Amino acid sequence: MNETQPKNPLHGITLEQLLNELVSFHGWEALGRKIDIRCFTQDPSISSSLKFLRRTPWAREKVEALYLDLLRRGTKQRRNTTEI
Repeated sequence: MNETQPKNPLHGITLEQLLNELVSFHGWEALGRKIDIRCFTQDPSISSSLKFLRRTPWAREKVEALYLDLLRRGTKQRRNTTEI
């Protein structure tokens, strides 16, 4: 089945890419404040976070929601800078 999902902003983005982008933008400390899970607050790493997020649907949903918020803000900022 090769169904396309043109309206799904997460389509084609791996969890690792998503997490790397969030860490790059927010940093581990701020990410741990926004989503209070131990893999972000105590000795954080991409690999431990990926293991936890793949096993824990509620945490993955929060991370995906934060990523979507980042995308929305980025789109708004890009629109604002092109309108100037």
